[in-house]
Amino acid sequence: MAMKLLSTPTSLSHPTKLFFFSSPKPISRTSSFFQWRSKCRGFTRKMVVKACVKVEEKNVKETSKQEWGKVSAVLFDMDGVLCNSENPSRKAAVDVFAEMGVQVTVEDFMPFTGMGEANFLGGVASVKGVKEFDPEAAKKRFFEIYLDEYAKSNSGIGFPGALELITQCKSKDLKVAVASSADRIKVDANLAAAGLPFSMFDAIVSADAFENLKPAPDIFLAASKILDVPPDECIVIEDALAGVQAAKAAKMRCIAVTTTLTEETLKDAGPSIIRNDIGSVSLDDILSGDSDEMVQDSLFWQVSEQNLLTIFNERTHNGPTPGVDVPSDGVFSLGELQGSRREILRYGSLGIALSCLYFAVTNWKAMQYASPKAIWNMLFAAKSPSFESNEGESRSARIQQFVNYISDLESRGIAPIVPEFPAKLDWLNTAPLQFRRDLQGKVVLLDFWTYCCINCMHVLPDLDFLEKKDKDKPFTVVGVHSAKFDNEKDLEAIRNAVLRYGITHPDLDNLVEAALLFYGQKKLLDNTTIPLNLEKDNDPRLLTSPLKFPGKLAIDVLNNRLFISDSNHNRIVVTDREGNFIVQIGSTGEEGLHDGSFYDATFNCPQGLAYNAKKNLLYVADTENHALREIDFVSGKVRTLAGNGMKGSDYTGGEMENSQLLNSPWDVCFDPVNDKVYIAMASPHQIWEHNTQDGVTKAFSGNGYERNLNGSSSTNASYAQPSGISLSPDLMEVYIADSESSSIRALDLKTGGSRLLAGGDPFGDHDDVGSDVLLQHPLGVLCAKDGQIYIADSYNHKIKKLDPASKRVITVAGTGKAGFEDGMALAAQFSEPSGIIEAENGKLFIADTNNSVIRYLDLNKANAEILTLELRVQPPTPKSKSLRRLRRRPSADTQTVVFNGGSSSEGNLYLKVSLPKEYHFSKVYYCKEDEVCLY
Repeated sequence: MAMKLLSTPTSLSHPTKLFFFSSPKPISRTSSFFQWRSKCRGFTRKMVVKACVKVEEKNVKETSKQEWGKVSAVLFDMDGVLCNSENPSRKAAVDVFAEMGVQVTVEDFMPFTGMGEANFLGGVASVKGVKEFDPEAAKKRFFEIYLDEYAKSNSGIGFPGALELITQCKSKDLKVAVASSADRIKVDANLAAAGLPFSMFDAIVSADAFENLKPAPDIFLAASKILDVPPDECIVIEDALAGVQAAKAAKMRCIAVTTTLTEETLKDAGPSIIRNDIGSVSLDDILSGDSDEMVQDSLFWQVSEQNLLTIFNERTHNGPTPGVDVPSDGVFSLGELQGSRREILRYGSLGIALSCLYFAVTNWKAMQYASPKAIWNMLFAAKSPSFESNEGESRSARIQQFVNYISDLESRGIAPIVPEFPAKLDWLNTAPLQFRRDLQGKVVLLDFWTYCCINCMHVLPDLDFLEKKDKDKPFTVVGVHSAKFDNEKDLEAIRNAVLRYGITHPDLDNLVEAALLFYGQKKLLDNTTIPLNLEKDNDPRLLTSPLKFPGKLAIDVLNNRLFISDSNHNRIVVTDREGNFIVQIGSTGEEGLHDGSFYDATFNCPQGLAYNAKKNLLYVADTENHALREIDFVSGKVRTLAGNGMKGSDYTGGEMENSQLLNSPWDVCFDPVNDKVYIAMASPHQIWEHNTQDGVTKAFSGNGYERNLNGSSSTNASYAQPSGISLSPDLMEVYIADSESSSIRALDLKTGGSRLLAGGDPFGDHDDVGSDVLLQHPLGVLCAKDGQIYIADSYNHKIKKLDPASKRVITVAGTGKAGFEDGMALAAQFSEPSGIIEAENGKLFIADTNNSVIRYLDLNKANAEILTLELRVQPPTPKSKSLRRLRRRPSADTQTVVFNGGSSSEGNLYLKVSLPKEYHFSKVYYCKEDEVCLY
């Protein structure tokens, strides 16, 4: 369910987090404060001594960035560095020995960590005196257990920061390799489970080909040779003593991480730098040894007792010394090292104040939203469990953590009382609710969102999952819409958003489960159903229109074809310019990411379209699949060019095909000369490019920061949810509808830099020139054949024209009020138009998204009119869910296995069937609703 707040908070449209930082670099020289008591010196009173003390410096060694030397490659160990797999490995090894009847613990394997599986298992077997131990058989069984139980896909086995550090290294042209003492089967499984594509690495070196494993240097030297990089230009990142020793033996510098062993233990092996984990390793650590924890370069200060006694005897036996105070507390304080306590407090406080001021100034945007309450909760509130699950931790254990957290909040009485909903609110999907009347006894999740925000949309599938999973439990999701743009304050606009995004209302699942468990045990829950009246069941447009929130358009003028992204029907519709149906791709309307024939292919809310006339191809920004798709009208096939359905977090790119993840591609345009597809990537706020010749997809412009910032190069330009893109006639620039900054930008295809054409903060509706123009969340842009730029000014419900030479903007259609009205251009009404394309000189087709229709406008006519295209198209037909029939009847030797499925109405049935050697299954058939037939 969703509701609208009439009083709108003046906050960003995106979730804002408050971070506390601690500088990783301390003051250049440590200030030491000493307290010393005389033991058997015969003194009856204590003295405060202000004196200069001789300081002995031990192991002093200054290391400059020049002495750190050249770095050309980084060699990553896998277990304990890239993957949080050391403890799971030990657990799997414990299971192996348990099957032998030998009782061991995970601690028994610690001394053999990083030495390869054979030594890892054999070392413990030797210590435990296991007779007739077969290392190969044990290793085989170890891999079976480990791969089945611990290295599952999406198991969260990867360490946070690993992917980012590898990407940063690649961006600096450093070669990267995995150099592990584990066998290749384990390396491949771990990297896959951690979401680290093999293609990221220039080499993967595993234990299979080596007789001497770590601490021997062979693996690292082999990696160095494969990469064609001298050993002294390689940096090793390791977690085990054997690995650090191997790096030193290979004459390589080593950064150690304390994920497996303590810092003190690692220091004995002498790594160059010690960090907590790979997320704490910076690119500066690798390139320049920029570290405050360089073990061999540490500065130790020691004041010997003899020095103190000498000073004490000289000052006391020679009589009173100027500057020596003798108070009654009697503690010796060597004040001249740092000054008096008052001075320490004074200058220390000043330093802290200046540091806070510097942080506030450099992070001013985030500090606008840092409330005192948030800071108080951070410091003094009950400690919240991490939402990231730990490797090997069961779901029941996670739920119990949240139960304990909720119990702590309740027992301490620090949980705030949620205020009642204000009386005058507009409600959608339900009648007005009150906490004390309708929601008492229910676990309520409040989702604060704004429908212009792409990241808010990413949360909706999670909420939908929770609503369906807990539909029979006392659990309710209430969406609270908090508008940023004026148009979003309109109830009808919010209602359209509820319809468009299918709202019926991250480890949230466990938190909700914990709340249901905790309050259920206390008998506080009420399972009474809240009556719903879903908007999607009451909107006549969704029943009469063949389209459902169409997003973007493309045109094939030569063959008289109009391409429509029927976004919420998850299909691409092709008609002629008169609206007559030609073909549809994604015929069933089902969500999915499936390549193949036009009938079998599936999409998920496709948006941008771009036509390649030379090869008769249509490129599709498959937004919710986070993919770039290609429709081939010659072969009648659909294939995926980039993305695999998972939302990426990459700001650089450079991989091929589905190895390169994307994040909410919203629009595309095609450069026919260079065979490149330019992609407006909404979520990372960047423009990407796909090279159709080599299949590589990578970032082209934008540094990933969400802001309206123009620059001369690709790295100093920033965008804010770019949602429309169009190529200039001379192929020198692309024009961008930068929706969140309410501006139209021009991107230079040679430099990657950008410049402003019109609009920008603040938003509004005002025709003028350049930055004096006010737009409101434009989603579509088109550069016509005559060079004029047409804008779908979505939240102003208008079509506007921009002259790129003078930067003047004028309205050509729409009143500024949402509605559905044909007629004279300036009297007609749209509802959030988002796509626009030119069919012929002066004739425009417009995707009128919230009206779920296609409109057209002929600007060549003296009295131009907005008309609605009459589409002779049918809504998609879902695939038949009828069961396939058997090719033949069961024979006499057919065995029937009866399984009691319990009372659950739905679920998964997992079968494990073993066959004799040389036999295999050829087909799986569904006989009828409750049977599965295997042949």
